[in-house]
Amino acid sequence: MLIWLAGGVSQLETWDPKPGTDTGGPFRAIPTSVPGIQISELLPHTAKQMYRMALIRGVNTAEDEHGRGAVIMHTGRRTDPALDYPHLGSVMAKLLAPADCPLPGYIHVTPKGDGGFGKTDAAFLGPKFASVILGDGKPPANLLRPETLTEATDQKRNAFRQNLDRHFSLGRKTAETEAYTESFEQAAQLMRQTHLFDISKEPAAQHDRYGTHDFGRHCLLARRLLENGVTFVKVTHSNYDTHHENFDFHIEQLGEVDRTFAHLLTDLSDRGMLQSTLVLVMSEFGRTPKINRNFGRDHWSKAWSVAAAGCGIKGGAVVGKTNANGTGVVDREVNGGHLFHTWFRALGLNSQKNHYHQGRPIPMADPKAEAIKEVLI
Repeated sequence: MLIWLAGGVSQLETWDPKPGTDTGGPFRAIPTSVPGIQISELLPHTAKQMYRMALIRGVNTAEDEHGRGAVIMHTGRRTDPALDYPHLGSVMAKLLAPADCPLPGYIHVTPKGDGGFGKTDAAFLGPKFASVILGDGKPPANLLRPETLTEATDQKRNAFRQNLDRHFSLGRKTAETEAYTESFEQAAQLMRQTHLFDISKEPAAQHDRYGTHDFGRHCLLARRLLENGVTFVKVTHSNYDTHHENFDFHIEQLGEVDRTFAHLLTDLSDRGMLQSTLVLVMSEFGRTPKINRNFGRDHWSKAWSVAAAGCGIKGGAVVGKTNANGTGVVDREVNGGHLFHTWFRALGLNSQKNHYHQGRPIPMADPKAEAIKEVLI
């Protein structure tokens, strides 16, 4: 599961506080459940979960633009004009999803109202492994069969379409026709599983613990999907691009994230899922140590942090260190490639293997990087 704090959450207001310095801002650092590890006072519930988590505080991706930064964090590679690399969710859907799974391998729950299918996140892996987007946690539009159409008639229509697809593909099979067929099959699978998207079936106590705000509802849905066989779920919380009023914004946003994220880890653990579920908290970059004249922080990719918990992760581990005011990494610097290798290893996968596209071997992870062993069990 990936919790994506879109826009660039501040490492100084989360995982790597610097109170009392010229860059630290107004918030204190508080102790956690692991002696010697402190995080921001804006995350008091998460602090109690630190024994389940690892922090990577030495990230330097050297990319301060939103789109390119997001590419690095989702693919482990810098933007390459010659080749689009698949996102982590698509890769995991391909490598981990059972062949007979009736659900899509990669579902993205967004705060926006529009749903649909991801177009480019699967890259050369093909549309079968693209994300299915649930806008505001709702299934894609028009998913339910019209009441005027019986199930028997619908099955006949689909059988006729499949027959036409097979006939057409005999001589004119292309990436476009494959995408067309896959989109129909994904939609058909979703139509048979619509009950999984109905979080009203969850006990009232769970709604209270996760929170009735959008992020709480979306994380509850994500847990429900993971529990029922979806391989990879991404939940986006937005928008952390705090060029203005950084501190007020983080009070509000992290007030939602803190309690919900802490309960998510507890809930996964109570259900026996955490040991087999990797949970990541990432952004495309962090925020500048320097506070600008609008009481905001700008884009900063030179020294920031990400967090992980669950499958394969050594709880209570911290790797990497920034200097006194957070302007640079002074110990164990890593980049997006190292992170990608680490997520593979945490899930028991060999990150040294290749994808194959049109007979060409393509390394699954950047061959110039390696896993961050200090945070792995």
